[in-house]
Amino acid sequence: MKIGSVPNIVPIAGGIGAAVALRRSFARAREADLTGDVALVTGGSRGLGLAMARELADQGCRLVICARDRAELQRAGEDLEQRGVEVLAVECDVAAKDDVDRMVAEARRAFGRIDLLVCNAGVIQIGAYHSMELEDFRQSMDIMYWGVLYPILAVLPEMRERRSGRIAVVSSIGGKVAVPHMLPYSAAKFAAAGLAEGLRSELADEGITVTHIAPGLTRTGSYLNAYYSGDREGQERQYKVFAPLSSLPFVSGNTERAARAYIAAIRRGDGEVLYPPVYNVLAKVYGVAPATTTWAMGIADRLLPDSGEGTGTVPGRVIDERLNAPAVHAATIFGRAAAEDHLEHPGPTSVPDPD
Repeated sequence: MKIGSVPNIVPIAGGIGAAVALRRSFARAREADLTGDVALVTGGSRGLGLAMARELADQGCRLVICARDRAELQRAGEDLEQRGVEVLAVECDVAAKDDVDRMVAEARRAFGRIDLLVCNAGVIQIGAYHSMELEDFRQSMDIMYWGVLYPILAVLPEMRERRSGRIAVVSSIGGKVAVPHMLPYSAAKFAAAGLAEGLRSELADEGITVTHIAPGLTRTGSYLNAYYSGDREGQERQYKVFAPLSSLPFVSGNTERAARAYIAAIRRGDGEVLYPPVYNVLAKVYGVAPATTTWAMGIADRLLPDSGEGTGTVPGRVIDERLNAPAVHAATIFGRAAAEDHLEHPGPTSVPDPD
């Protein structure tokens, strides 16, 4: 390259920088003011749900959070109240329509309306397909599909009457690209993603926005409350892979940054948001070359440890207590800190674990 050509790059770089800054400025201008709005977050007692509830609190929302575990709800409610907002914490199983209807009615009695709904409740199940039972698939669909649809159906009438409202469906990158050893999870997340995309189209002319949120690996400490299937050795082999992947900073995303990105997308009324950004690449590659992506996932499946021939299921926190593995402990140091920050530890106490 000639020395004389170097300065010509400067105006180009400056122009790109200005364009990026202008785009960000327009994006911020489109973000709605949520001050005083009533936001309902399902699965808001820990993990990503709690992080999003915290961000909504910082945006000035009044909050309704729900989960199945009373002790977790109390801890989360106290955490959120420290941010100076009104919080209603309701025990609710989102897989039960009557429970959801009762919870939404209670929220309306407390705050009069619901302006924003975040469907976040979920369950993570890890293991090869032959380690899963029919009940694993049923539980995933109950929580992550029906547990999304029931709250939406409960709040839609008032939103349609007002011709305003915001709905967010938290799916997963596993709801855009099928992930090996998470088949029940991916199947339910695909269903939730389709529901979000279809609803967005049908509600577009009624003043209601629907945002599909597709998180990649996020450092919340959720590996402790994920369920691992297989025989005892297989469960431990799965844990030794998933726990570090969910904990290492260069593999998993920062939860607070993710929550800010998701709430900003909801405020703008975006159709979809993926975070960390690297997962946008994976989703685009799948869109362009689905067969090649599936082939690559097949290779990933062969690299993952076998879960054994059993179909037993235990939460990660149980494996963590019985496992003597200094390397895994060292690799999950950031995940453990995240678990404390996002109330994933000590985990549910009133919800029975699967046998």
